[in-house]
Amino acid sequence: MIRFEDVTVTYDGAVEPTVRDVDFEVPEGELVLLVGPSGVGKSTVLGAVSGLVPHFTGGTLRGRVTVAGRDTRTHKPRELADVVGTVGQDPLSHFVTDTVEDELAYGMESLGLAPDVMRRRVEEALDLLGLADLRDRPIATLSGGQQQRVAIGSVLTPHPRVLVLDEPTSALDPAAAEEVLAVLQRLVHDLGTTVLMAEHRLERVVQYADQVVLLPAPGAPPVLGTPADVMAVSPVFPPVVGLGRLAGWSPLPLTIRDARRRAAPLRERLSGAAPAPAPPMPRRPGPAPSPLRGLPRKRTPAPAPAASAAEARSLAVRRGRVPALRGVDLTVSPGETVALMGRNGAGKSTLLSALVGLVEPTSGTVRVGGAVPHRTPPRDLVRRVGLVPQEPRDLLYADTVAAECRAADEDAGAAPGTCRALVSGLLPGVGDGTHPRDLSEGQRLALALAVVLTARPPLLLLDEPTRGLDYAAKARLVEVVRDLAAEGHALVLATHDVELAAEIAHRVVLLAEGEVIADGPTAEVVVSSPSFAPQVTKILAPQPWLTVTQVRGALA
Repeated sequence: MIRFEDVTVTYDGAVEPTVRDVDFEVPEGELVLLVGPSGVGKSTVLGAVSGLVPHFTGGTLRGRVTVAGRDTRTHKPRELADVVGTVGQDPLSHFVTDTVEDELAYGMESLGLAPDVMRRRVEEALDLLGLADLRDRPIATLSGGQQQRVAIGSVLTPHPRVLVLDEPTSALDPAAAEEVLAVLQRLVHDLGTTVLMAEHRLERVVQYADQVVLLPAPGAPPVLGTPADVMAVSPVFPPVVGLGRLAGWSPLPLTIRDARRRAAPLRERLSGAAPAPAPPMPRRPGPAPSPLRGLPRKRTPAPAPAASAAEARSLAVRRGRVPALRGVDLTVSPGETVALMGRNGAGKSTLLSALVGLVEPTSGTVRVGGAVPHRTPPRDLVRRVGLVPQEPRDLLYADTVAAECRAADEDAGAAPGTCRALVSGLLPGVGDGTHPRDLSEGQRLALALAVVLTARPPLLLLDEPTRGLDYAAKARLVEVVRDLAAEGHALVLATHDVELAAEIAHRVVLLAEGEVIADGPTAEVVVSSPSFAPQVTKILAPQPWLTVTQVRGALA
């Protein structure tokens, strides 16, 4: 169904090809997973299937890509639209209408389908993706995860023979991700739809793949094989595979069920040990050794220290007619890392927006470092709290990475080179002259994080910080977050990444329909939750292990 024949893509102005000698085939009715570190060209490979590369992106494509017998070099994207449905990393760039129902119908209108067929398929998509209650909602009022489901639904309704999905579960909560993957499985198994998908959260998807295509490094030829064979050599792998490698299991398990069947000897070896506790919170900011502390910076007047970094009392926020937060009480202490979790639309991003002053409370109070965020001038507020939003492009406006860094240094009053040093740590190998739009979604996110960290605010808010990040980039983020917490910075992360929460959070706060339903130490909250427990916890239950790192330390 999809055929790559010695494909090499070089973008205008690039010295080296983004992908080189890509040669593989995706048979009809199979789900093939495209994996690899950030920046190796996964989005370029996907774009070549839909014709966006090179017709929209520019550059040179050598070799040949065919989809259902059509050569994408001679067929523009609109001439492939009846065969290929595409969902990119950024759902907002996908939308052309204002409401959920209209968006689901738009693709079918463009193909001239009959009204009765359109109505039936819209209803099917609403039910399949859990969107029925949102059918009349303006898309702009939806959470990031809800928007992602609408984007997926809009390409399902025309019934394409090929689906191309770039990070389809990155903004979804665990339950919603399972629902979307179940829909994809049904399309593959029952209707013979061909799916080519790139995804960093391999713990969610690798067990569903018929084949895996690994792009191991920029410009390196791909490795094609079964999921178990490729995971054995892949530089990116989920925790279940990491635990299998550590325990010496062969073949490597890909599912929780397979791993649990082999885990009894490992549980016995661990029975006398206890997981290492999370790093303690410092009583006050102190001179803990940290690679971040060596960065050049200029002293700027700091706000007076407060007993808590952030505090919300009986906080309520309405988004139009929708109650987004109801009676929320939250206290975040200096040096504490708090993970906000919950299903899509639970109010996580709204709570972060209230803490940074982007929304005004309907009732209740919010204080950050003793100040009321929505009444504090932005130049003063930036020294108290920083937010990395779900859409990193909202913070990036310069033409090059170097220009972004210079502007960040100036805005923060930091010494020249401060932001660039952070970028080098989070994004090794990205040049000064690179345009932010030429970065992958994960790379743009890391650049936005560096921009915000330049001001070193006492309170740092991260909205889905691992969206689009590979495991290596996520590990670098974990180290940065730990260093900041050790220095006394408070961090609040809104995330669906249960593995990240298990790795770095002191506390987990669960939200549902705008209310706090659980607030406690990470181990206590996630171990008891079937939805938010990490893979290692599920495999080694009832023992309270959270991460492969903990298990490795105990075995050592």
